Amino acid sequence: MKAASILALIGCLVTITESKVYTRCKLAKIFSRAGLDNYQGFSLGNWICMAYYESHYNTTAQTQLEDGSTDYGIFQINSFTWCRHAKLQEKNHCHVACSALLTDDLTDAIICAKKIAKETEGMNYWQGWKKHCEGKDLSEWKKGCEVS
Repeated sequence: MKAASILALIGCLVTITESKVYTRCKLAKIFSRAGLDNYQGFSLGNWICMAYYESHYNTTAQTQLEDGSTDYGIFQINSFTWCRHAKLQEKNHCHVACSALLTDDLTDAIICAKKIAKETEGMNYWQGWKKHCEGKDLSEWKKGCEVS
């Protein structure tokens, strides 16, 4: 009985990160409100398309890379350069823990994505964008969505 009580208590203390997969239109609204539409000259369609091909709009997406680093969250932001995982040698240019990029609150992820777009070659950082979105008509990505 005592063991069952302890296990129940431990179960209450453990937090589970549930995967949040946004819809295209919900992201369009969030991205628009966050000022991503035409940020650094990239339309809202670019950001929505990129997020789809990077993470399929999944906030908890993680990809382990061959170099030992990990890409995190909806924008697949890399731990070696942009966020802090655990190692002190990481650059952490966004001044954010990688775990903060895995939450349903996209504030840190958007701030970091803006920094990446501003400090690198626009959206060329994201391979999903380069392969599937660059140079294409992206108006369909926000079609039918109410954005303010």
